[in-house]
Amino acid sequence: MRKSALALLVFALLCTHKAESQACVLAITSPLNFGTYTGAQIRSTSPYSVTCSGQSWDIPMNAGTGALASETLRYLTGPNGVELGYEIYRDAAYSQNWGNTATTEETGTGSYNGTIYAQLNANQMGPSGTYTDTISTETTHFNLTVVIQNTCTISANPLSFGNYNGALLNATTTISVNCTNLAPYTVGLNAGTSTGATVTNRMMTGPGGTLLNYSLFSNSTYTTNWGNSTGSWVTGTGTGGAQSLKVYGQIPANQKRISGTYTDTITATITY
Repeated sequence: MRKSALALLVFALLCTHKAESQACVLAITSPLNFGTYTGAQIRSTSPYSVTCSGQSWDIPMNAGTGALASETLRYLTGPNGVELGYEIYRDAAYSQNWGNTATTEETGTGSYNGTIYAQLNANQMGPSGTYTDTISTETTHFNLTVVIQNTCTISANPLSFGNYNGALLNATTTISVNCTNLAPYTVGLNAGTSTGATVTNRMMTGPGGTLLNYSLFSNSTYTTNWGNSTGSWVTGTGTGGAQSLKVYGQIPANQKRISGTYTDTITATITY
């Protein structure tokens, strides 16, 4: 089971120069790591240094290799051609785009130490896998990589049957699943907490340990048992947003009972 997403941006050695007698060299001195991407905006930085003997220089960065990329919004490309947008800036306010034109290049004179500012944008979805891009300059290039791993969360609402008077009684509730886009998952329901219960014959416990049989189904015709093994659990594919799974509960008719409250606790397990 995978439960984390890792985003990593790595700059290789980069150099550039103007058309003068001696080249000026740009070096990225440490990797730029976004850390874990959960859909929220992430900002990160990396220092760089320019080695230059007194002459003027500029550092252009092109749009990269993403199919939809521009010099203001670049893309890392991953599985099935899915792209994740990111931006590169020249300032700590993340307001001055770093591009490939006279007004967006980083410029200076002589040796210099500076910082690259990068931003992975919020509210993006993509399947698990590795996303890459390559940014080119006048003389070299550097690669960027982000890795997304599948992640899922699950929550459930109570199931209330109301009052049982000996007639067959049906009730429904929902389970909410939120998984990474295109991530396959399964949801299983265990046998509950009552003594002797199974996934095909669940029981609620009432006054004095009295048991009341009930069943849980995954379809509206109350014919497909919802269990906790292959063939009985519910399968799905993540969308990057919340998905609602309906649970159908049924208490059979003609059970002997003592007045009071009957309860059980079912554990829903998501596997991805």
